[in-house]
Amino acid sequence: MEERTTRRDEQLGISGSTAEEIVASIRALIDNGSLRPEDSLPPMRALADHLGVNRNTASAAYRALVQAKVAETRGRAGTFIVNPYAALDEEGFARDTVLRDVGDGNPDSGLLPDPTLVRLAPAEPRLYGETTIDPELAEWATAWIAQDQQRPFRLTVTAGAVDAIERLLAQTLTPGDTLAVEDPCFLTSISTIRQNGYRAVPVEMDEQGMLPESLRNALEEGVRAVICTPRAHNPTGASLTPERAAALRDILAAYPHVLVIEDDHFSLLARAPYASIIGEGQQRWALVRSMSKALGPDMRIALVASDVDTAERLASRISGGITWVSHLIQRITYAMLVDPDTQSRIERAGAHYAERNDAFVAQLAASGLTGMSRDGLNVWVDVRQDAADVLVQLMRRGWVARDGSTFRLQGEGDTCLRLTVHDLSDADMATLANDLTQSAAAVGVSRPLTRPQVAAPIAAR
Repeated sequence: MEERTTRRDEQLGISGSTAEEIVASIRALIDNGSLRPEDSLPPMRALADHLGVNRNTASAAYRALVQAKVAETRGRAGTFIVNPYAALDEEGFARDTVLRDVGDGNPDSGLLPDPTLVRLAPAEPRLYGETTIDPELAEWATAWIAQDQQRPFRLTVTAGAVDAIERLLAQTLTPGDTLAVEDPCFLTSISTIRQNGYRAVPVEMDEQGMLPESLRNALEEGVRAVICTPRAHNPTGASLTPERAAALRDILAAYPHVLVIEDDHFSLLARAPYASIIGEGQQRWALVRSMSKALGPDMRIALVASDVDTAERLASRISGGITWVSHLIQRITYAMLVDPDTQSRIERAGAHYAERNDAFVAQLAASGLTGMSRDGLNVWVDVRQDAADVLVQLMRRGWVARDGSTFRLQGEGDTCLRLTVHDLSDADMATLANDLTQSAAAVGVSRPLTRPQVAAPIAAR
């Protein structure tokens, strides 16, 4: 077996006396195949000593590589070469499969409102330099958010929650900076972190959300931002309780300059009440509410409430002459949100997701498995065996799901699967629960689990 470790005596053949020359040398080694994805680079101190340069020079070279998405920092583990074109896992249907897909993470298309049925009031065409927010949508959104978030805020409209979070992080972090994120977490959070060269500090969870001591540890490591899902966490379905939110606010109070982002993506459909970790003394904060789960993934729009400084930074990138969200989309969104038929459909959808998830959790319990989903589109199931092996067995029985390790920040092994089951009949749910039990049993017989899960099963804590 080929050994792929850093040759510290030769420092991989890296040369150069300036940061630019060191970067060029490393990229040349990548081009000729001497360095490949997942190879580690020498520690900066060792490289600086080998080349006879200042350590700041080596550090600047590594920062440039991270910024160019050629390398990524992994804390104390070091700096590693990455494939900038490697495909990252995304939400959505499994491609090229004839199996029953219970891992897609989609809302029910039959419960989504039809945007072509709403009537728009006449409006003048919008031109460059005009206000970026539709006045009627702004009035509605401000009143809606103010019911939950008592702090004064300024509203911004972005092209979806992912766009909002990427812009919020970009105004605070530079490549190599650290941020605290729930582990497991949403797939797009992992993608955003890797593509921008940030370093995630994982925060453990239970069914009530982030664990306070785990968040405290992350803050003590010097993170500059925190991303938290207050309810309907994807993939687990966890939602913050008022008591847990208060405990997290108490910890954050000692770090007022840290940017706190709440991704309240399921807000229009959520059964759990909103509980915020944004305290009175938090100077930088943002509450992001997406429309995609309730109005449809193609409605690329999110409402962002934030402190004035954060809003002004966002506004500098979302101006009337650059990248504002189409006023036509904003007007359609507003018309849908105030439409009685759409409101009724959203209410039915939220109740449907909750009822079907509860029904499946009950089926799992009857089959001897643990499932957890307080809210959201998905159910997090502990199969008590290596989830990747269970997934193989499940595919042989006609199903495709999502391995829990896909949602882990380090991508390591897991004993959980994420399932999207709200469109299954009672009979299909019973079949799936039975197939899960048999798949886990088959793995247990052939390959007993001998190593612990990365984090304890979320519903067992």
